[in-house]
Amino acid sequence: MLRIPTDPLRKYLTDQIKQQVQTLLPSHLVEQGLADLYWQLTNPPDTNMGDLAFGCFQLSKILKKNPAQIAIEIKSRMSPNEKISRIEAVGSYVNFSFTEKFIGEELLESILSGSFFQVKLTENSPFTMIEFSQPNTHKELHVGHMRNACLGDAVVRLHRYAGYKVISSTFPGDVGTHVAKCLWYMKYHNQEPIPIEGRGEWLGKMYSKAHIKLEDEVGSPQEQKNREQLTFILKQLETKEGEFYELWKQTRQWSVDLMKRVYNWTGIEFDKWYWESDVDSDSIKYIKKLFEEGFLVRSENAIGMDLEAEKLGFCLLLKSDGTGLYATKDVELARRKFQEFKIEKSIYVVDLRQALHFKQVFRVLEKIGFPQAKDCYHLQYNFVELPDGPMSSRKGNIVALTELIHRMEEAVKTNYLKRYQNEWSGAEINLVASQVAQGAIKYGMLRMDTNKKIVFDMTEWLKIEGESGPFVQYSSARINSLCKKFDYKRSEFLPGSVDWSLLIHTAEHKLMQLLMDFHNVVIGATQNYKPALLCTYLYEVAKRFNLFYHECSIGNAGAEELKRSRLALSQATGEVLKKGLALLGVAAPERM
Repeated sequence: MLRIPTDPLRKYLTDQIKQQVQTLLPSHLVEQGLADLYWQLTNPPDTNMGDLAFGCFQLSKILKKNPAQIAIEIKSRMSPNEKISRIEAVGSYVNFSFTEKFIGEELLESILSGSFFQVKLTENSPFTMIEFSQPNTHKELHVGHMRNACLGDAVVRLHRYAGYKVISSTFPGDVGTHVAKCLWYMKYHNQEPIPIEGRGEWLGKMYSKAHIKLEDEVGSPQEQKNREQLTFILKQLETKEGEFYELWKQTRQWSVDLMKRVYNWTGIEFDKWYWESDVDSDSIKYIKKLFEEGFLVRSENAIGMDLEAEKLGFCLLLKSDGTGLYATKDVELARRKFQEFKIEKSIYVVDLRQALHFKQVFRVLEKIGFPQAKDCYHLQYNFVELPDGPMSSRKGNIVALTELIHRMEEAVKTNYLKRYQNEWSGAEINLVASQVAQGAIKYGMLRMDTNKKIVFDMTEWLKIEGESGPFVQYSSARINSLCKKFDYKRSEFLPGSVDWSLLIHTAEHKLMQLLMDFHNVVIGATQNYKPALLCTYLYEVAKRFNLFYHECSIGNAGAEELKRSRLALSQATGEVLKKGLALLGVAAPERM
């Protein structure tokens, strides 16, 4: 008997066409013990071979026959009909090609009505928290921060679309040595007036200058004095009193304002904001409590958990001077997540440098009694670099995010929207410039597999041809313009009002073939935490639409019914592009 997959994303039979094909397969297959044929249906390796393929491997185990022989037998028991136009046995598979009428009625009409995007993809999915975008205050946000933010936001959107109950959270670092350095430079060395605007960005420059100055004075008579001043600042921040604590509160807000401005521009929202400063002292108390309860050990006057037997080393949780570390705070933060929100699964979007850190933290959580620890997942990703190498906030060689946004929006206005200055309002030009800049950044950050480095190149990412966000957005806008040109609206494509059987051109069928795969791609992107799969899919849809548009004229289609059918196919494609872009956090401009 075939075991049905238990993953919550696989419990619902989301593909209506697969469900129907399952019912058309010879009934004796069920009698032989293959209880659910749905899971044996897949895409052929070559789209020219058909629209769907049935693998005979599971039946081969049950019937003790060669899968190729079974494929021939299945073909002999089936005949083409109003749903299936061609059936072929190819090796161990039976390939099916569908009639255009069948695809239109089962797929395209549901896309146009909107019901396609309301299909339930999950059952009993775990209550999940996704933590992402953990920038430090007192540092400048740069383009490198966008990989984490875009990845986390897309993973949240995909999970919510699939039906998960999700809490999105962030955990900015607002305490630590980097804060002390920034305040130190402001107090003792800064000669600049504090700006009226852009104070968050200015703080980042103060931090870079502080780091460079401290590095330059290592080994000099000034080094010891610098250390004493930094220690004094850190002590005030720890005790929450004194002039530096007051300065911290004021400057922290400047950084928070910058973060919220950037998140507002990107359309990213968090259900819960955690702060390192809120967790700091409680995390030390919690670790001391765990030590008293016997969960932790003392080593060289420090406290932690010995994980050597599991080849994870010693997880240090309290240093010999009584101060905590990142692991200390993450253990306390996890406790809060589990106990306050009763979450069942926790996803951390953090770069690959923290791989060992999270392995240790998850193991500590499991050993101190949190069963949710087995469902903690570190979604790691590689770095963003500039064409000439890595970025560093310390050294100041970064592309500041707010500056980048301005430059990209201006580039869009100059390169693409200048010709519309006398036709569009200034507000619309600004809106579209912002949407296209977002599309370029988000698609650029998401299209690469998470284990690969990204080289940021503004010019390449803004191109309206090739694999880019603006290309997919332009294809969507082109469909909108096309339907407006011919004065067709989606509401006019009612079930039964379109003759789908007219769409017999190869380019038309291949476009429909690709639209069939939307939910399979979404499920794969969600299960594997890989929005890149959806990026690639949307790029292929946009390319295939443009080929269809080139080869299948709408204006010169001749018969009005054929024109209507092609417009309906175009509109359905536009809906898929728009929904797919939305799952990446990208807007689809009405026109470009």
